Amino acid sequence: MNPITLNTLAAFPQQLEAHYAAFPTEFTHWKPASWEGVPSEPFSAIEQICHVRDIEIDGYHLRFQRTLDECNPLLASIDSDILASERNYAAANPAEVFTAFRAARAKTIELLSNLDQEQFKRRAEFEGYGPLTLRGLVHYLCSHDQQHLAGLQWLLGKIDAVHR
Repeated sequence: MNPITLNTLAAFPQQLEAHYAAFPTEFTHWKPASWEGVPSEPFSAIEQICHVRDIEIDGYHLRFQRTLDECNPLLASIDSDILASERNYAAANPAEVFTAFRAARAKTIELLSNLDQEQFKRRAEFEGYGPLTLRGLVHYLCSHDQQHLAGLQWLLGKIDAVHR
């Protein structure tokens, strides 16, 4: 695995927290009238961080393990809107979300850092993405992280446009 990808994954929790900290408290639950152009899921800032935490744990941890343990498994996509509703993202405590996410990402980094090159070649089918290797799945996680940083910046731009 290319070190830049693992380093980017390892640095992400701090970046996510810094991006979230840029939101004035009164805008952490704010949603625009239109989500047109949003580069991530259409979630408020608090919902974005909850989503990232849950996709790490319920999505990628399970996907990585199944890809390592099973022969060409079908990896399910997660309905983010249902998860947000069931887990009441809007009522989440950001400090608790970040604590859980940091622990989950540390577990991801530990797992990935201990794999050999043959394990990264293991294959799976990812619903909505098609066939991939474990290495490709790691790249998708890294991409997902970047989409949510972009989503938070997008929200800040919308807030600025509407409220300044």
